Amino acid sequence: MFDRIRMAYGRLRDATRTPSRPDGPAHPGDTANLARRRAPNLFEAAAAYVSACAENDQDRIDEAAGWVSPEALSFGVNELACRAVVALARERDRSPHAVARALLGLPAT
Repeated sequence: MFDRIRMAYGRLRDATRTPSRPDGPAHPGDTANLARRRAPNLFEAAAAYVSACAENDQDRIDEAAGWVSPEALSFGVNELACRAVVALARERDRSPHAVARALLGLPAT
């Protein structure tokens, strides 16, 4: 029974790991300039994508959109929007619903 659990956990762990990148660190302790060499995560891609959209920079939009899958980018943009609305609501001492409607130019309900 424990072998089945161990094997299932091993398959799950292996499935969630990202493959090694050829431009990654040569040794586990080699972290010099690792930030420049590693692949951006979905939140970095979402932040770059949204900021590029706000600045209307098509080259940066295309670059950020290529970092992760469209589904991951959509999730990241959604998460960024939720966090931004919550932060603005706290800053303005208003409800997230009211802030979201105001940002979209919708009348208050």
